[in-house]
Amino acid sequence: MTVYDVVKKLIGEINPIGETNEDARRFENLEKMVILVDTLIGEIDKVAANNKNRQEYSLKKSGQFADKYLKDDLGIA
Repeated sequence: MTVYDVVKKLIGEINPIGETNEDARRFENLEKMVILVDTLIGEIDKVAANNKNRQEYSLKKSGQFADKYLKDDLGIA
């Protein structure tokens, strides 16, 4: 089981299906997922900001990796 599988199991389905009561539950799940993703991106941003210009190889490597992900994959400058 992957981390993704665990998160999906904990949060639940997020895609609406056109049934009012179920979609209300799924919307709540979507809100939780957005909060989680925002928190995770914030953590990645901290790694980038705090380490991309460090002199120590391992710190700089992590910081630059995080920075590249944010810029290239997510389009966050």
